[in-house]
Amino acid sequence: MLTHPTIDQLHQLGLKGMARAFAELEANPTSAELSHAEWLALLLDREAIERYERRLRARLRFARLRHQAVVEDVDYRAARGLDRALFQALVAGRWIEEAQNLIIEGPAGVGKSWLACALGQKACRDNRSVLYQRIPRMFSDLALARGDGRYPRLMRALGGVKLLILDDWGLEPLGPEQRHDMLEIVEDRYGRGATLITSQIPVDKWHQLIGQPTLADAILDRLIHNAHRLQLSGDSLRKQRAAKTVAA
Repeated sequence: MLTHPTIDQLHQLGLKGMARAFAELEANPTSAELSHAEWLALLLDREAIERYERRLRARLRFARLRHQAVVEDVDYRAARGLDRALFQALVAGRWIEEAQNLIIEGPAGVGKSWLACALGQKACRDNRSVLYQRIPRMFSDLALARGDGRYPRLMRALGGVKLLILDDWGLEPLGPEQRHDMLEIVEDRYGRGATLITSQIPVDKWHQLIGQPTLADAILDRLIHNAHRLQLSGDSLRKQRAAKTVAA
């Protein structure tokens, strides 16, 4: 089937969204009633939408978020002490733009990782770069990267995103290399990018967790002094859902 010369030109220029919109308008008899300005506006709108969606898909692939969570699905009725006003302020994202940090603290199963991923997904939608890392896996990857030459590249990736999500902080005490890695990461990001940390361990126990007092002071100074805090409580939501399923 022959295509319209304009559609061919739009494809050659890389304007695939406009090409698809042009083809749809050409096939729609009612489009003859539109003015040239209205045609152009529709074509530009489609191109802008498709470019945004391509960028969003790329950002989400890079972010590798653990959960497919969105802030619109947050259940404020769940008994976990979530500060609704604070969370909605965090959703707006100004803290990310101002390179501040966020600590989500609470027992296992209350949705810390899910909330972190929901904020990460919203940041991607807001044209911000995001990277999710489980801290135990991150330290393991960095240790391997020291031996195969990937260490500088991994550290650049951790330091360069607008929002770095570090999940499951404090599952075990830090060793010497891990302390060094953590200091390099927070130093690199300080004043340049936002860091979101989830942890079952209360913040006042973090100094002991890091271990070496001088390095602990340096790491925590860069993490905590400009951090927002969501302190969650209550029983595991996973256990509650499982109990409801059994009861049903």
